[in-house]
Amino acid sequence: MATARRIGSRHDPIVIGVDTGGTFTDVAAVIDGELRIHKLLSTPHDPAAAVLQGVRALIGDRSAHTLTYSSTVATNALLERRGARVALFTNAGFEDLIEIGRQNRSDIYALAPARPEPLVERAMRFGVAERTLFDGQIALELSPAQRQRIARLAASSKAHSFAVCLLHSYANPRGERAIAAILERTKRPVSVSHRLLPEYREFERLSTTVVNAYVAPLMVEHLHRLERELPTRRLRIMQSDGNAIGVELARAEPVRTILSGPAAGVIGAASLARVFGVDRFITFDMGGTSTDVSLFDRRANLRSLSYPAGYAVRTPVIDIHTVGAGGGSIARIDEGGSLKVGPQSAGADPGPACYGRGQQPAVTDADLVAGRLMAANFLGGRMRLFADRAERAIGRLARAMRCGVDEAARGVLRVVNANMARAVRLITVERGFDPRHFALLAFGGAGPMHACELAAELGIGHVILPRDPGMACAYGALNAALGREYSLTVMRAAPSFAELGRLIGPLMKRAHAEMAAQGFSREQIESESWVDMRYRGQSFELKLPLTRNFLADFHRAHERAFGYAAPHAAVEVVNVRLQARAREYGHRPRPIRRAAGKPQAAARISAIADGRRRTIPVYQRDQLGAGLRLRGPLLILELSATAYVAPDFSLRVDDFGNIHLEARA
Repeated sequence: MATARRIGSRHDPIVIGVDTGGTFTDVAAVIDGELRIHKLLSTPHDPAAAVLQGVRALIGDRSAHTLTYSSTVATNALLERRGARVALFTNAGFEDLIEIGRQNRSDIYALAPARPEPLVERAMRFGVAERTLFDGQIALELSPAQRQRIARLAASSKAHSFAVCLLHSYANPRGERAIAAILERTKRPVSVSHRLLPEYREFERLSTTVVNAYVAPLMVEHLHRLERELPTRRLRIMQSDGNAIGVELARAEPVRTILSGPAAGVIGAASLARVFGVDRFITFDMGGTSTDVSLFDRRANLRSLSYPAGYAVRTPVIDIHTVGAGGGSIARIDEGGSLKVGPQSAGADPGPACYGRGQQPAVTDADLVAGRLMAANFLGGRMRLFADRAERAIGRLARAMRCGVDEAARGVLRVVNANMARAVRLITVERGFDPRHFALLAFGGAGPMHACELAAELGIGHVILPRDPGMACAYGALNAALGREYSLTVMRAAPSFAELGRLIGPLMKRAHAEMAAQGFSREQIESESWVDMRYRGQSFELKLPLTRNFLADFHRAHERAFGYAAPHAAVEVVNVRLQARAREYGHRPRPIRRAAGKPQAAARISAIADGRRRTIPVYQRDQLGAGLRLRGPLLILELSATAYVAPDFSLRVDDFGNIHLEARA
């Protein structure tokens, strides 16, 4: 189930990108100058199995120079509560901070708000007699008796992993270092807050450290296996911020990888955007279990705080909103008689009914019934779809809805599209952006099937379907730069530009050392400096690039964000940040051949288009040359996805094989 495309010479080293999703595992590789792709079902019980199988299917007995992996191991461990038993060491009196948390509520109208259970049980939270003040002074030194007690507790706790978080360790990590040295003798993973997040706000730092400790053992075991069995010289792991890190850092800080899959999709889209010349778009990544959307306004937007599975994690992450709407999302009638789609998913096993194992109706079944898929050509014909099973599953739903099968299929598609439209509005309208001013860049295995109707609902007139849209996340991993963000709380009132430069100096030194260990010279490293700023007395900060005019930039940014500025008020720099990266490999697609007239339709299919059943043409994507123009409705087939072009859209193929769909007036 692999395809190839010529892009370079036969002497290029093999470079691979892998993305493991809830339903499919995707592999993209440059081999002997050709871009090759492979798609296979994921193995949720053992994610490494599909990765190893997919890589071997492409490169055989050869070895790769670099393999970058977008992993869901940490994500799933958190979502499914399958992580390690963690013991937490913190200041005496602060053992319950992990449970108390913040007083903010995600749903302020909920009469009985629910929060996830703490990842550390009460009996495994140990308070120690130590106190560091906000300015780094040691008010209470860790005594020899306390050190012996910590060693005894660690030995008797039966914990699989340890988390260490003391007050104000960002100002002076001496106490944490002492505790970590004791715990590291156990040879079990130790997560230490000043290494992960040397910033103030103790709850977020504590929560991030605990989440890291919770997922670390599984990630360590998984990465050890991949290191042993993957045929590659360098193994790198995608982070949530869209950069890759070495496997050693990924083992120590797996919390950085929790949203690596969606981030890889945005990086893949950004890599392609440089080719087709659009720099303002909404990424729409619809896969088997979920849909991820993100706003790309000339660059990916990063945020520092996220809540995977409801737990606060303060690490850099591309601003992505995820909803439980994918090809495997299950459709059902709720207690009130309304049609619901998702967030429950059939996943890869048993999968939608049309996969031949499941029974419940899913979005993919509705797409098949509606003629948006061809059963004989799914994944290039290698994977069989059972149209009769899809028809029966949607038929049972239709009987519950008291309507026909076509109406039930249309209902499923309309509901899932509405769910995804709400997600897009959250990252656009609710943040002051008009989605009509952006293109919709659709990828993922199911994205191109739903893009036209989603765009129409949002008023978007331009949809872009990149080549191999179902492989965008693997393609993003293939193109990811090595890098990470470094940060430090400094709490400086109106500092000078030179002073901030001196504060960032140690972060730059650390970045150069870590990059050198990965084989990069100082000249290859690109870096950007940022500051988190606020008016003194405010609770939250704005993140800005560090320039010589950073004070004036802050006043302008504050006025744009909040509607006012106070140029004469005292300004405080809370954190300094350094983003460092080094790019080793970047793929640029080559132009395709020009179209020589209108291509012959490969087939025709009965499909629901514009609310009624009609026969529409089906084209193979490889037969669509540059400059070709067609009008919908029609289907486009390729290995990784099927695209549906609605009746009110026209199609144009650019010089690199990307398809541009434009709404007709």
